[in-house]
Amino acid sequence: MSVDLNFWRYKENFARDHIKVYQTACCEGELMEELETLPIDDILKKIAVAFSDWTIQNSGKYFEKEGYGAFQIFTTPQIVRFDCYDMQEADINVLMDILFDFGCPLYDPQISTRFDSWTDR
Repeated sequence: MSVDLNFWRYKENFARDHIKVYQTACCEGELMEELETLPIDDILKKIAVAFSDWTIQNSGKYFEKEGYGAFQIFTTPQIVRFDCYDMQEADINVLMDILFDFGCPLYDPQISTRFDSWTDR
């Protein structure tokens, strides 16, 4: 089973249209005025450390481990998207926790839900 996980942060005082952000920023890779710039290099470093025992390819954008599945990372300066393939729930939770640490809640397009309450402080 495959799933995609999407993360971004809104700027203060901007309208929040999760579906538009998902389609425009996460799927088409376009930059959007209402989104903050993320520390992408720092995020990728944390992912590489957390999954250091996985095979890492494509300049640190594709990870796989036999029996554990695989994931591919797509980024722009404003979003992080993981395309996960046959991954275990615990490993998916690690990815979500890393982005949570950067103040980025999960948007799950499979259920059209953004979990803002997890990161609202």
